[in-house]
Amino acid sequence: MQIKSKTYKYLDGSKLKAGIVVARWNNQITDELLKSALVTLKKSKVSEKKQKIISVAGSVEIPFALHKLARSNKYDFLIALGCVIKGDTPHFDYVCKMAQEGVLEVMLEDNIPVGFGVLTVNNLKQAKARIHVGGEATLAALELALIK
Repeated sequence: MQIKSKTYKYLDGSKLKAGIVVARWNNQITDELLKSALVTLKKSKVSEKKQKIISVAGSVEIPFALHKLARSNKYDFLIALGCVIKGDTPHFDYVCKMAQEGVLEVMLEDNIPVGFGVLTVNNLKQAKARIHVGGEATLAALELALIK
């Protein structure tokens, strides 16, 4: 099972259920991350009926929603989608740390693969150049679910 960046070998996820948590903050980017993730799910044969999308305010809220999905025992893998753009204050550092550590905790504590598609960038241009990360995070989680 080999995955190549931007030229994916899509995996068969037809028997799997996916939970997606997407932040509304910076939605011009997160909406595109979600589209990228959904394209990957479709190409990986994950039925729309086996997908649940939850929208949360921002990236700090992602881990809580992931935790709730994981504890429901209804999903084989989860996907975290968000975008944090650096500003003039240290708030960026705190948000990034909380999102990253929270997602990691869900993966390890709840024993479920989570694709990390939370962009942490310096500007909007960098974010737009990384829209494909939604699909990459999806494929990473799907691959882990298949070996779980």
